[in-house]
Amino acid sequence: MRVLIAGGGTGGHVIPALAIAREVRDAYGAEVRFVGTARGLETRLVPEAGFPLELIHVGQLKNVSLATRVRTLVDLPLGILRCVSLLRSYRPQVVVGVGGYASGPAMLAAILLRVPTLAFEPNAAPGLANRLAGRFVTAAAVNFEETTRYFRGARVTGIPVREEFFLISPKAHGAAKRLLVFGGSQGARILNQIMPTILFPLLRDVPGLTVLHQSGPRAEEETRQAYLDTGADESRWQVSAYLEDMPARFAEADLILCRSGASTMAELAAAGKASLLVPFAAATDDHQRKNAEAFVNAGAGRMILEGELSSQALIDALMAMLRDESALRAMGEKARTLAHRDAVKEIGAMARELAG
Repeated sequence: MRVLIAGGGTGGHVIPALAIAREVRDAYGAEVRFVGTARGLETRLVPEAGFPLELIHVGQLKNVSLATRVRTLVDLPLGILRCVSLLRSYRPQVVVGVGGYASGPAMLAAILLRVPTLAFEPNAAPGLANRLAGRFVTAAAVNFEETTRYFRGARVTGIPVREEFFLISPKAHGAAKRLLVFGGSQGARILNQIMPTILFPLLRDVPGLTVLHQSGPRAEEETRQAYLDTGADESRWQVSAYLEDMPARFAEADLILCRSGASTMAELAAAGKASLLVPFAAATDDHQRKNAEAFVNAGAGRMILEGELSSQALIDALMAMLRDESALRAMGEKARTLAHRDAVKEIGAMARELAG
């Protein structure tokens, strides 16, 4: 069994793709190759994981200048031809598209050569590559029920998430509250800027509350200094550039203030944690807002749009949530109903079925 996994760019694409690669390799003895671009995280993470990586040259089409779009449109046929050549030499039984720059050309090449295709779409609203290919793919693995309408043969499988998130138990009733703030591995500028403005009154009015804030490496010193300047008790807050053990940090938290990328949403669901979501306004196709809306509609969290975020709006929302322990617990329980513990096994089985 030979599998080609196409796409990448961000961790939200690459990390689930690696989980799928390990599953088809370990469960079915598959040989796996990746195709990506030189600009994505796949150039580091895929070789580190021990999988071969082929590179193609393709750029962005959305939210870029006219000159960049023209260059991408010129490069696109060459990228497709490169993928046709890769498919003819490697001869995979199935091509898995995970979204990102390389996914579109590889999936289109597979469709043209009649190689079975499996689209993996973690977001509520598909990205451009998966949206264009959606009606032509053989099957799709998605994270939200509402996403099935974009694809042929779609199943709701969820997103691969580390088992440690599923092992997190609800916190004991009456324990001191813990707020976790993070915006992904690079942090979120707006959260770094706005949290210090509300820290002192938040700690004053929620007795025993402690705050752990992941700022991202580039903003660590600036964010820590802003926290220090508030005069708040230093034993009740911590700013860190990067948090190594996220399952442990999730386990300690009563409430998580974060962005709404697909992988984060899957981790919140697996851990059964209440969340206050601030979607990244510049996310492609506004997919983070749509992810957050799916949680809000399920009663699993609350949302403040970036354009509506102010110090007053944030402290009002946090105070209301932190003071209502029963509501936090109920949100966590609702979030857990959205989790898919066997996601990677289901996706691997779909790839095996398509491979024949």
